[in-house]
Amino acid sequence: MPLLDVQDLRLTLPSAQGPVAALRGLSFTLERGQTLGLIGESGCGKSLTALALMGLLPEGAHLQGALHFDGQDLAQIDEPAWCRLRGRRIAMVFQEPMTALNPLHTIGHQVAEPLRLHLGLSAAEARARALALLERVQLPQAAQRLDAYPHQLSGGQRQRVVIAIALACGPALLVADEPTTALDATLQHEVLQLLMRLVQEDGMALLLISHDLALMARSVQRLAVMYAGRFVEQGDTAQVLANPAHPYTQGLLAARPRLGAGHSRRGSAGVVAPLATIPGRVPALHEMPAGCAFAPRCAHAEPVCRSAPPMLRGVSADAAGWQAACVRVGVA
Repeated sequence: MPLLDVQDLRLTLPSAQGPVAALRGLSFTLERGQTLGLIGESGCGKSLTALALMGLLPEGAHLQGALHFDGQDLAQIDEPAWCRLRGRRIAMVFQEPMTALNPLHTIGHQVAEPLRLHLGLSAAEARARALALLERVQLPQAAQRLDAYPHQLSGGQRQRVVIAIALACGPALLVADEPTTALDATLQHEVLQLLMRLVQEDGMALLLISHDLALMARSVQRLAVMYAGRFVEQGDTAQVLANPAHPYTQGLLAARPRLGAGHSRRGSAGVVAPLATIPGRVPALHEMPAGCAFAPRCAHAEPVCRSAPPMLRGVSADAAGWQAACVRVGVA
């Protein structure tokens, strides 16, 4: 039995135009020690997927489908059960370290809080464990930082504290939503290396959410590409990035800035060429077309693409689990 088993997950949100479908039939599994990446443009549903796994959906949200964690049906549990699970067995590294911490409490208090709530440690025991956690995430001068407040730490230091809080109770599943967005390139690399090392040491499952293809390429075993609330491609990360099957994945890869690729070969000085882009925009939730949501932006769209949303299909008989939601998959 997989640690996390999500089948046909659907999420409806209230809006001024009436109920809209934000997640439209997501299915995936995650084993202990496995890493899975969710990637796609802003607004495609990545963060909503994470919030669904944490039981933190906005008011009025309606969730359907099967959502099982370690054999427990998360779609059926009440808020007290979520409070016992959240932070203990499932933990999250939130996107923005500048706002993820409470400015009114010290770092030591915030790291110790889940230890006291979930593990029943005394104040002294929790403080000692909090110090060990801060040292484990390599926070400089950890002992002195225990009594510091978030505004006294840099962005990179705050992100390490957020990771320490998430890891405090030894969760089985860690959800990291854009964990390096607010950091510079050097700190991004350090935080990512830290996360990967901790996942390997503890045998946790990791769901990593990002829009950074390079980050995904070096961080996760499997990759799921999201567009308009659906998975349009998923499979082994190296296979998906080396030979993407879906036109949207191809467009994302083509739009990556590459060193030295912005000049033509004509003339000694070179002429700066524009970056490749995907034309059009992601449809609003209340404007979803009847067929493939990517069809209005796709150069390969056929009439059948506009009639019904394509299902995920196997890309290659030699690559188990590699799928793409495109009618052109498997067609010569």
